[in-house]
Amino acid sequence: MIAFAKRSRHDFSRFMMEYQFAVDEVLTKVSILRREFLHMRRYNPIEHVTSRVKPPGSILDKVARRGLDPSLPSIRENITDIAGIRITCSFIADTYKVLEALTSQNDVEVLEVKDYIARPKPNGYKSLHAIIEIPVFLSTGAVPVIVEVQIRTIAMDFWASLEHKIFYKYDGAVPTHLVADLASAAEAAEQLDQRMEQLHAEVHGAPEAIDAEPEEIDEALIERLWELSQRFSETPSDESE
Repeated sequence: MIAFAKRSRHDFSRFMMEYQFAVDEVLTKVSILRREFLHMRRYNPIEHVTSRVKPPGSILDKVARRGLDPSLPSIRENITDIAGIRITCSFIADTYKVLEALTSQNDVEVLEVKDYIARPKPNGYKSLHAIIEIPVFLSTGAVPVIVEVQIRTIAMDFWASLEHKIFYKYDGAVPTHLVADLASAAEAAEQLDQRMEQLHAEVHGAPEAIDAEPEEIDEALIERLWELSQRFSETPSDESE
């Protein structure tokens, strides 16, 4: 038992560390995307980002509920929401733009995408869910780690937060009239998203028209770059004809 406890403590600690590093990696990717959008387009589609790593106790509770083998390889294979990133965007079109920008990166393997925006859940829940796998580079080599990414608008996030609090309060047994009210609120949130996107388009134009010139570089630097380019083009080639 003592040997098992020591080995398990070491292995599980390393296991959790890998998922935290995976979250850090994805957060870095999202931060870079935000800065690029701001620099190149003068527009940031990402309002805010949150992250979490499921606590060990919650992981084991899920293992027990699903009757899984409690070994770490089994947990890694069967539980895909240990590491989670939630990205909240301004508009519906932004959610798809961010999903495409993130999942098109070479070191991101997309395992599954569920589009609950185009096809909402029966209760009205909307969001983009992507299960991705990224390499985490440790001293012993690369370890593939799964991360769940949720992307939604502000209105969708507000609705989902309220729905979660209500279901938590009633332990899942929500009164019928509240379920109906939640469905009605989901429709109102959808209308708000559509209206706000229309207003945004009226002010800024279509999404493809939002792109703008990047921030200007110092004029003296441009002149120096021009002089260097001219000097380089005038230099005879050393290659034999």
